[in-house]
Amino acid sequence: MRTSIATVSLSGSLTEKLTAASRAGFDGVEIFENDLLASPLSPEEIRARCADLGLAIELYQPMRDIEAVPEAEFARNLRRARHKFEMMRRLGADTVLVCSSVSPLAEDDDALAAAQLSQLADLAQEFGVRVAYEALAWGRHVSTYDHAWRIVEAAGHPALGTCLDSFHILSRGSDPKGIADIPGEKIFFLQLADAPLLAMDVLQWSRHYRCFPGQGGFDVAGLVRHVLSTGYDGPLSLEIFNDVFRQAEAGPTAVDAQRSLLVLQEAVGLSDPPAPVVPTGIAFAELVTPDAEPVTALLAALGFTRTARHRGKPVDLWQQGRARILVNTGPALRRDGTALAAIGLESPDPEGAARRAEALLAPVLPRRRTPEDARLDAVSAPDGTELFFCAPDTPEHPGWRADFADTPGQLPTATGVHRIDHLALTQPWHHFDEATLFHRSVLGLQAQESVDVADPYGLLRSRAVTTPDGSVRIALSVGAAPGEEGAHAQHIALATDDVVAAARRFRDSGGRLLRIPANYYDDLAARFDFSEGELATYQDLGILYDRDAGGAFRHCYTRTVGRVFFELVQREPGYRGYGAQNAPVRLAAQHTAKRLTGG
Repeated sequence: MRTSIATVSLSGSLTEKLTAASRAGFDGVEIFENDLLASPLSPEEIRARCADLGLAIELYQPMRDIEAVPEAEFARNLRRARHKFEMMRRLGADTVLVCSSVSPLAEDDDALAAAQLSQLADLAQEFGVRVAYEALAWGRHVSTYDHAWRIVEAAGHPALGTCLDSFHILSRGSDPKGIADIPGEKIFFLQLADAPLLAMDVLQWSRHYRCFPGQGGFDVAGLVRHVLSTGYDGPLSLEIFNDVFRQAEAGPTAVDAQRSLLVLQEAVGLSDPPAPVVPTGIAFAELVTPDAEPVTALLAALGFTRTARHRGKPVDLWQQGRARILVNTGPALRRDGTALAAIGLESPDPEGAARRAEALLAPVLPRRRTPEDARLDAVSAPDGTELFFCAPDTPEHPGWRADFADTPGQLPTATGVHRIDHLALTQPWHHFDEATLFHRSVLGLQAQESVDVADPYGLLRSRAVTTPDGSVRIALSVGAAPGEEGAHAQHIALATDDVVAAARRFRDSGGRLLRIPANYYDDLAARFDFSEGELATYQDLGILYDRDAGGAFRHCYTRTVGRVFFELVQREPGYRGYGAQNAPVRLAAQHTAKRLTGG
């Protein structure tokens, strides 16, 4: 189906919004009135610009407070409408959105509303315009889609139809099944938006918290199926009011928007992109650094061994059990400290995973490789992290590991780490919802509930995406004060069967663990029962503790190097969380450590 986006969904000038929509692959746009009023371009110039970009102007919106008003007021409304219809003819737009009235002058009279909308449609028809009547969820007398349809049906005018908006329908809890009773030709337009499930005034909810389909809690796909059952053949159009989107760069937002519609069309059976290929494990995590010494010292204290070096690049492989860390010191790398730059994902079908990613608009990363190098397809995540799809590495069929030559060396004392438990990636403030949709749709991961964590300098929002068996866990977060310790930090959590032993070996090898305040352990003593000496051991090593219905979680943290720190975790099999209860304590401890050390 054709895809469209309302200009109100993007930031920037109207010209910038149109360019972003075109580059993202949209077929058309809804022109929001404020964008036109603020543009220095005439309607004819906007029309020509859209034509040059291959964009149809699908809708002009909104026209407010038209119907069910006293006769004198309606006469003024028709005068206003005539001016707008003349402008739409110059613009080349043939459908206008009319919202149900919120005016205090509006009367609770469906017959009057139908009669006045019919007169409006008469006038619109003279200009070649159709009127799409929409029920606002906070409309004064008309606030549900079925009520709006009854008025349209009563008017019986060929130039009058209805506009269905997923937010206005689903935010009120209306049953969308009734949509199937509306003739498809009378559904003039379909606007789509998702939203997180919030308990708040619906107007504020609508104006600030809408998001793209698949990023919130509404069953947008179910609603679209009902609409398609009517024979509706208009565009799928996004109308998103979101404070973050309106401040973010228009180009990436438009791509995220188009991805959401691609995923939605797949969900309702309108398209058949390559199927998701769910990763089966984490092959490696790659750190880039301008100074390898602090990183390698930290890895050695954690029990890792430098086992191999890339045959053609300044990249070393450090390994313990199935936990593999690449340390890249290439000269063209960033100079703002150590950072987690790439993740290798074990995949049963790397080429299929790459095809899926490309079909869903993930940027494919070019790679310089020699004929001897292993083929590794890579794409970029919204935060810039590179994701490599890796075939399983076996003696019979060596994969990415074949690019490395073994390097003999003395083995350090292992700390019992056996795999990477999870990776925590801090997202740019405007990419959080995009990152969630990306990891769900492109990688086939499942999203857990979003949680808010109190940071000493703000609020941190976090959401994990995982495979069903937990073989891949990625915690996405956004928040904290820019420039503060932990604000932009990433971390790698290492799984061990005995976190106490692992922490002791790390400390005995010269590693520095994050110190946790004594008040935290006083609170633990009040909340849980521990064996004699157990809590004192945790306090000595800075080990934090959490428990849920599935089991216990023990974890501790190293000091930060650049933008990266490590976490040692002992997870009982039934525990599915990440110690979110302890996050405020960890964040406060990191801020304190930075102040005490001066960096």
